[in-house]
Amino acid sequence: MSEKIWFITGASRGLGRVWLEAALARGDRVAACVRNVETLADLAETYGEALLPIELDVRSEEDVEQAVRISINTFGRLDVVMSNAGYGLFGTVEETDARSARAQFDTNFFGTLWVIRAVLPHMRAAGGGHILITSSLAGIITFPTAGIYNASKWAVEGLGETLASEVAEFGIKVTMIEPGGYDTDWRGNSSRHTPAMAEYDGLRRRLQAAGAVRKLGNPAATAEAILLMVDSPSPPLRLFLGEAALGVALNRYADRLATWVTWADVSHRAQG
Repeated sequence: MSEKIWFITGASRGLGRVWLEAALARGDRVAACVRNVETLADLAETYGEALLPIELDVRSEEDVEQAVRISINTFGRLDVVMSNAGYGLFGTVEETDARSARAQFDTNFFGTLWVIRAVLPHMRAAGGGHILITSSLAGIITFPTAGIYNASKWAVEGLGETLASEVAEFGIKVTMIEPGGYDTDWRGNSSRHTPAMAEYDGLRRRLQAAGAVRKLGNPAATAEAILLMVDSPSPPLRLFLGEAALGVALNRYADRLATWVTWADVSHRAQG
């Protein structure tokens, strides 16, 4: 397998760090974008010039464009571009103020949009490439107390699916990665929480009880799946990670289809 050149945002921890290390370990070169390049000091010492650490806040379109230029000037091209930067915002819809909601979209949605816009001219000129978008099971279904996070990932899903239909003729592939629950700090230091309202205490207690028996996946186990997918000549538009994620999505879609069919007569009457 020939060497690939990667561009990864949100590469300092969690699944992004796992995928960064997997790419480097097999001999690929990576432009790794993080908020603090010191978090990559150990990898820089191990992999030398194969790793290009870049300090980046994906909320700035200009900074994203500069990071892409630096990466291409250093490595000559980008084969795999992974928009992975994002965080979880926890709070019910009623508890979430405008500032928190906009900040969530600035990172999760617009950060992804800026990466896509910055790399597309280079990939079109090169005649191909692979854009990976880290979405979530929460981009397929929803979870209570994560409404704005859910919405940001649903927006990313619409963006990615539309993009795939627009760039296929240029040889550019698009894959949205749909992880289930993994043992990372996504719910810990990486997350943000809105002020809690007492009215939702009962809901939180039920969710906490359900979460106590939930089995989380091993982040390291995702590395092989990602590498197999980027090496495939025909990668999927969506790739679920973990057994539970796909099963949950299939069950939820079965429920949706059943409801749509039940109401089909009413839908047909609306045709006129």
